[in-house]
Amino acid sequence: MRNKDFWIALGIGAAIGGAVALLYAPQSGAVTRKRLKRRLDDLSDNIEDAGDYLKEQADRLGLEAQKLIDASKDRFEEAIDVATGVVKSANKAARTVTESVSKLV
Repeated sequence: MRNKDFWIALGIGAAIGGAVALLYAPQSGAVTRKRLKRRLDDLSDNIEDAGDYLKEQADRLGLEAQKLIDASKDRFEEAIDVATGVVKSANKAARTVTESVSKLV
């Protein structure tokens, strides 16, 4: 979350800084436009870097989520196998008891 806050603060700071620079610029319009273009290019590069970083993080989190899903799926299948074995054993025991009772009657 800190990275997101950093990039938001950076964007807001750049916008405020650009507005103040335009309002108080002591140089000519041509020089101001060059500086503004340079700053916009830098901001564009920063935004592109942030996008790349976010994509990498999303890919990493996607892989981690898939690993957790696969592990959970395996555990669930193991639990089903154990439960099936218990049900089969209970069914067999019930048949044995039923057969014993029917022999007595």
